[in-house]
Amino acid sequence: ASDVVEGEKGEAAVQPQTRLKNEISIVLAGEAGQGIQTIETVLTRTLKAAGLHVFATKEFMSRIRGGSNSTTIRAASSPVRAYAEEIDLCVLLDGDAYSWIQERITPDTLVIGDPAVYDHLDELIPLPLADLAKQVGEKIYANAVACGFVIGLLGLKSALLEKTLEELFGGNQEVLDKNLRASRLGLEQGEATAKEKEWFCDLKTNPQIAGQLFLNGSEAVGLGALTGGCNFIASYPMSPSTGVLQFLAKYAERFGLVVEQAEDEISAINMGLGSWYAGGRAMVSTSGGGFALMGEGLSLAGGIESPMVIHLAQRPGPATGLPTRTEQGDLDLALYAGHGEFPRMILAPGTLEEAFECARLAFDLADASQSPVFILTDQYLLDSSYNVPELPLPAEPDEHHIVETSADYRRYALTESGLSPRGIPGYGQGLVCVDSDEHDEAGFITEDAEVRAAMVDKRLRKFKGLRSEQTVKHHLFGPTDYRRLLVGWGSTRLAIEEALARVGDPETAFLYSSQVYPLAEQVKEHLQGAQRLIVIENNATGQFSRLIQRETGRQADACWLQYNGRPFSVEFLEHRLRQEVSS
Repeated sequence: ASDVVEGEKGEAAVQPQTRLKNEISIVLAGEAGQGIQTIETVLTRTLKAAGLHVFATKEFMSRIRGGSNSTTIRAASSPVRAYAEEIDLCVLLDGDAYSWIQERITPDTLVIGDPAVYDHLDELIPLPLADLAKQVGEKIYANAVACGFVIGLLGLKSALLEKTLEELFGGNQEVLDKNLRASRLGLEQGEATAKEKEWFCDLKTNPQIAGQLFLNGSEAVGLGALTGGCNFIASYPMSPSTGVLQFLAKYAERFGLVVEQAEDEISAINMGLGSWYAGGRAMVSTSGGGFALMGEGLSLAGGIESPMVIHLAQRPGPATGLPTRTEQGDLDLALYAGHGEFPRMILAPGTLEEAFECARLAFDLADASQSPVFILTDQYLLDSSYNVPELPLPAEPDEHHIVETSADYRRYALTESGLSPRGIPGYGQGLVCVDSDEHDEAGFITEDAEVRAAMVDKRLRKFKGLRSEQTVKHHLFGPTDYRRLLVGWGSTRLAIEEALARVGDPETAFLYSSQVYPLAEQVKEHLQGAQRLIVIENNATGQFSRLIQRETGRQADACWLQYNGRPFSVEFLEHRLRQEVSS
């Protein structure tokens, strides 16, 4: 309801209602095929061009057409980077959309929809999407009408929207003209609605934001890989990992990158190992079901002591599971996959900046340690977007740990560190002999018991180097003299950060590191200092909690687990934390 204030002449005057001066949350919901992805792209670019911080994430069903999908966009005067359930403005694009997101709608939510579809909703603000789209020519232009309506309702300049449409559709003048016309029709409706409802949104803008990067997680991983010197990727498409393969394929020619869509994941990882053997820097991008086929190749990397970078994009399993949803269910898979005992490193970024940095570092770490390095992401991180001021490039060029071989070169020479000089064929006089069977120092097959034990010890000595190779910083948010310590990993980071800031408890801190294995000594020290330890994970069994206990002996006092295929929302974590603090 509007606030009532005294007017100049003493009569009651209605003061226009302001929706969240610092932020607005917009949700657009409909079915696959209605262009919801296009709406998200148009609105996020336009809102950023207006000088607003923007965050967007999506949830969608595993089907090409139909189903119920939605995109959530947060636009704010200050940075927003996590999923929130609250909806200020909701645009319904089909008849099933309302029931799909009904639990998130409150009495304060502005619900926009076509009256021909939702004539039974008392709270509906009518927007005749179908009729307006038909005026342009085709019903597909309803998405442009929706974009125009949102921009008009928010009181933003139409020129910003028109520029975005020109950037997206400028290659086809007829399509551009129809989108421009449809968006103007929607804009007029939005402006009229704002005036009629006496509704305005007072968001402070910053023109510097318009020039910032706007990325999703797949793009951040891809850019990081390029910065890390990646020059070969072999993968078989599998959601949600395919976005990284597509991004690198798009820029392959520009950056001299070899892209191979393999016939299956077994071929992909073996091609990657072949690239490293020849002196390349290779990566595979896959999801849990695809990585399950890579187990033998992973073990091969451990046995021949080859570098390998594996981007493992998690989704809910087992089996096909929920192929377009999110979960952190593959930590154990990355940790224990591959027969035999050999070292590995697991990086799990929680922000787009970290996704970029972890992907870059993975190549250097794999090269330096001659071991597999995982980049562990999930659907939520990969499909979320927000504005980023910059992605800093490294000051020094990539360091390649390849030696020129001598005539007496031994690929698996025993060393104190466990690292043997790595040569490649054709660079020097030596023979670079690599064998998947157990081998001697020269690489020739052996079944000698003493040699076998020496080679196992040599490979495991590399663990010590990986533990000290803590190039990824850990973070402690909140007070240093905490009593209660929250621990999260991967994509839970930003939602926990925001929830912690909202609650502001002086005895609660949040510990986070994007290197989840091996754990750094500093992380262990923080864990031991907590009176109460709470681990937050998007899985059903507390996989990271078990890893912490195995590595440090510290058992979690509580685990907040969610495994319904959705990410943690800020509100959910805030509610749980307030309950915890008050108990």
